[in-house]
This record gives sequence, structure tokens and C-alpha cells, in this order.
Amino acid sequence: MAVRTFVFDLDGVVYRGEQPLPGAVDTIETLSPPQADNQVYFFTNNSSKSREFYVDKLQRMGIATDVEHIMTASRATALYLREEGAQGKSVYMIGQDGLRQALLSAEMRLVEDVSREKVDYVVVGIDHGFNFQKLVDAQQAIFGGAEFIATNPDLTFPEENGRVTPGNGALVAAVEAASGVKATVIGKPSPTAIHEILALAGSSPEDAVIVGDRLDTDVLAGKRIGALTVLVLTGITSQADVDAAPPEMHPDIVVQTLPEMLQRLHLNRRPGIQGG
Repeated sequence: MAVRTFVFDLDGVVYRGEQPLPGAVDTIETLSPPQADNQVYFFTNNSSKSREFYVDKLQRMGIATDVEHIMTASRATALYLREEGAQGKSVYMIGQDGLRQALLSAEMRLVEDVSREKVDYVVVGIDHGFNFQKLVDAQQAIFGGAEFIATNPDLTFPEENGRVTPGNGALVAAVEAASGVKATVIGKPSPTAIHEILALAGSSPEDAVIVGDRLDTDVLAGKRIGALTVLVLTGITSQADVDAAPPEMHPDIVVQTLPEMLQRLHLNRRPGIQGG
């Protein structure tokens, strides 16, 4: 059997807030070397934090990983901008520290006052301090010719205790409405960053398993590259949503928890795993 490369979403799949989801830690350990020959990567559309932040968070939960096995929407956006030759160009950012670090790593120049200079790019990531002035600044920069980039299209974000809050897609929609310009979306469901992960892993799409909780991002991204898609019902999506999904968003496997995925894929489970 070929070595599989598992690409896990994080929020709503591995954890909600600071709480690991049932069986997630043990499932990932079961799939990871030296317990198995698979490769495990993580890809979150959350742009607010750095890859180092997610390494620390996962390690606190008992999941060992490193930055090379973590992809974020901010990191994917920085890779895209590098490929576009954006080094040294100006960018107006709506976002938080994770996106700021990624744009600086792409050697871009952050603009605070859009009225004083021409802006080459507007990049929108989740921003808990989003306000009317930021919307105006983004609008004016786009009116002035800036290219409009969105780190991801997620309209909602799953938190602890079943709470759901607005996601980056809500902010992107506001900027799109104000500017009349559609954003170029970099995170899932765009397959670009997943191809980057598979290149790092030395893996083909046919040997990839994309595991997520959203039909319109995780599953659609996996479908677009021809990977096996697994939807876990611990995040945003319900079984009713799956039943109503169009063919291009219909997952190959639907499970209640991650340990159930191991059963469905006929993979060995370590003794003591609960929740499947």
C-alpha cells in the first residue's frame, strides 16, 4: 500500500477553541510515524496566527509536529505573493499578527495610511478589530488600482461550546460590496496550497486524504485535486448539509468523529482510542 499523506483541517476537526475533539489526538498519533508510515500535515484557513503558534498549540494537546507540517491561509497567501513577484511592493492589510508576519516574510511593505501612497495589494484576513475605517481604507486602495486578495472565504468560525462566530469571508464580502471587486481567494478551496503541501511531502494527489469539516472549502479543495475527502461532523457541517450538497462538494467519507475514520479506512487503532 502506498504511503498516505493526511492533510487535516484544525478548527472543528482537531479541536474547538482550546479543547481537543473526541479521539482526535489519539487518531493523529496512530497515523503518525513511528506508529505508521503515513505523513500528517495540517492546513488551517485561519489567518490570524503564525505557524509557530499552531505548533505550540498542538504540542500542548499532545500532538507533535513542526512548522514544516503546518500550512495556514497566511502562509499560503505569502507563497502566492512571492510567486507573483510582490517582493518590495506595498500592501494594505486587514488582519492580525499571523498575516502580518507572513506578509513581512514575503518582503512586502505594509502601508498604514492609504491616502499617502499608492497601494499595490489589499489583503484581507480575519481581523477582530475590523471597523468602518478599515473598510473605507481597503475600498479606497482598491479604487486606486490595488489587487484584492482574500486569505480565505470561510463565512463562519467554530468556537468552543458549539458557538459559531463570523469568519473572514464575512469581512471579504463587506470589502467586495464596498469596492465592487471580487477577491482572489488563496486558501481552501483553492488547491494551490494543498499542491504545495504535497510537493513538500513528495506525495501525489491520489495518495492524499483531505480531512475537514466544511464542504465548500475542505471537501471542495480535495475534490479539485482528486484526493480522497473525509468530512467529520464535529465542526460546521451537518448531515443535512451533506445530503443537500452538490456532487462537487460531496465527501467520499462522512464520519461522526476522527476514530471512525480509522475504521472506515481499515487502519489500525491504538488501544484506548475513544469516540468511534
